[in-house]
Amino acid sequence: MDKNDIEKELDKLMKIRTDFYNYLDTNIPKNEEQFDFSNEPKLLAKDVYAHFYKLDYQARKLRGFLVKAYNLKAE
Repeated sequence: MDKNDIEKELDKLMKIRTDFYNYLDTNIPKNEEQFDFSNEPKLLAKDVYAHFYKLDYQARKLRGFLVKAYNLKAE
């Protein structure tokens, strides 16, 4: 895997992260710049999990590429 491939995977990670935060922004009101949980907004656990799973999967995938490309120790 070369630098361009890693950059593409990083771009995917950042898009998934943005999608996750957009979901939160849409479903949780904000108080200034922070999420406002005072009214206990209802989120669908299935939707939250779907966003988190994509983010986690991409991060683990990228980690594997970086460990291999840079001969890092993985724990």
